Amino acid sequence: MIDILICEEIKKICPEMTLGCIQAHVSVENSSDSLLKEINDYCEVLKKEIHIENLSSSPRIMDGRTVYKKLGKAPSKYRLSSEALIRRILQGKGLYKVNNIVDINNLISLKSKFPVGSYNTKNLHSPISLVIGKDGDQYKGIGKENINIESLPVLTDSLGHFGSPTSDSERAMITNDAGEILMCIFSFSGKDNIKEYLECGKQLLERYANGEDIRIKIIE
Repeated sequence: MIDILICEEIKKICPEMTLGCIQAHVSVENSSDSLLKEINDYCEVLKKEIHIENLSSSPRIMDGRTVYKKLGKAPSKYRLSSEALIRRILQGKGLYKVNNIVDINNLISLKSKFPVGSYNTKNLHSPISLVIGKDGDQYKGIGKENINIESLPVLTDSLGHFGSPTSDSERAMITNDAGEILMCIFSFSGKDNIKEYLECGKQLLERYANGEDIRIKIIE
């Protein structure tokens, strides 16, 4: 497993900050009909369970929004990726379908309400730290312009920043040539239930991405 740590600067602001990590060898391909059905079925469940006006007060999303406010980041402008995904569904927009890894990533995020990011390990350099973005920090987002990551929790390695609970950079994005991935679940609510969703991720990777040599770790 790649070495990962959470910096003290974040722990002072959010003592409950936890990362649930999965590292695995996978096959990246278009999502199967069965995976897409599983995602679509769960989207229908969400539509019945959550009203959009109550989404921001869902406990795990609310915890993340509270930390963003403490960091000085407007949580309605820089939404948690989990909140943004669920909002799309409740607005009837559906999810972007990218590949099996990204789609599994999104399904775990929908089920857990935690932001989840997946990264191509060949473009990462261990060790990795979760830090707070500094003044002027930015990176090219996936399918977006440069993202202002100042005052956001961000994953960084020796090459710089590459991921956050809001949006990830292009550098380590999952493309068809990725043979090994790192998947990170960002919890602002402690480690309760993290193991459940790591196990869910492991099963989904085995079922839909030929996942092998799967390692799981909880970082506190």
